[in-house]
Amino acid sequence: MDGLHVEIVRLTFGKAGLFFSSFIWLVFLVCNTSDLDLLKYTEIYFTSMLYLVGLGLGNVDDITVKGMVAVQKCSRVYLESYTSIMSFGLDKKKLEEFFNKEIEEADRMTIELDSDDIIDEAFDSDVCLLVVGDPLGATTHTSLVFNARKAGVDVEIVHNASIISAVGCCGLQLYRFGEIVSIVFWEENWHPDSYYFKIAENKKRGLHTLCLLDIKTKEQSIKNMMKGRKEFLPPRYMTCSDAAKQLLEIVDQMNDENMEPVYTESTEVVALARVGWDDQKIVFCSLEALCDLDMGPPLHSLIIPGELHPMELDFLKSFYHNIF
Repeated sequence: MDGLHVEIVRLTFGKAGLFFSSFIWLVFLVCNTSDLDLLKYTEIYFTSMLYLVGLGLGNVDDITVKGMVAVQKCSRVYLESYTSIMSFGLDKKKLEEFFNKEIEEADRMTIELDSDDIIDEAFDSDVCLLVVGDPLGATTHTSLVFNARKAGVDVEIVHNASIISAVGCCGLQLYRFGEIVSIVFWEENWHPDSYYFKIAENKKRGLHTLCLLDIKTKEQSIKNMMKGRKEFLPPRYMTCSDAAKQLLEIVDQMNDENMEPVYTESTEVVALARVGWDDQKIVFCSLEALCDLDMGPPLHSLIIPGELHPMELDFLKSFYHNIF
């Protein structure tokens, strides 16, 4: 084999640094070389990736260029379908047509209980989870990222607009917001009100409060859970009207206990519906008025303002709604 140089390249596929024992040997023969090293050995490692890609708020074309490139790389694409809902421009069929890829819906069980399946798939090939809004707007997705990295899977986050950044559309300044709260549906024997105290703390500091309103999809009744039936209740989305009624019930309770609430029926609030969609709606009115106001289809959000800058107030007045 005088004058013959042999280069052997091993291609290794597998778990982001934890490699399978199987591999492919490719032998390249390079003739007419005077290299005395007859054997050169090189390893080339291929690692896959788990992508969390934000879709933004309104339409399929709200995705970023970086997000689009990530989706095209992936052999498996999931659409998270329970921490938010999709507008008419973001339904599964339109996304499949837009990306020219098959998309599988991932519900609460898939993300919270069966996330190991997604992580295992990402060991072998690029996998993408599409999320309406921003990928890390929900703690569930943060948990998925943490578990994937802990398992040795590379993760890339592709951010996009979410309600948390888009609330500026009503004219309130983002740096004047305090802690975000979630208002959940009250049940017959369960009336949580911890969010009231966070609103009170924000008010004390002169800060606005963004209230994210409850979403219930693929929820089971206690009866079906006990019987092991996979039957789900119809989806429910809290409206601004629902939230206003619960907030005022807390006021009534505080009045009964001779406590002074931080807001009243006449407190003016900002109601938002379908922010980022073509039919976005913003209304500035009292809590009492909001109880009877139909803001249309979900998703809804509510803002309880703190101290208003004159410019903020002028902006809000353009959304003033007097139903009396």
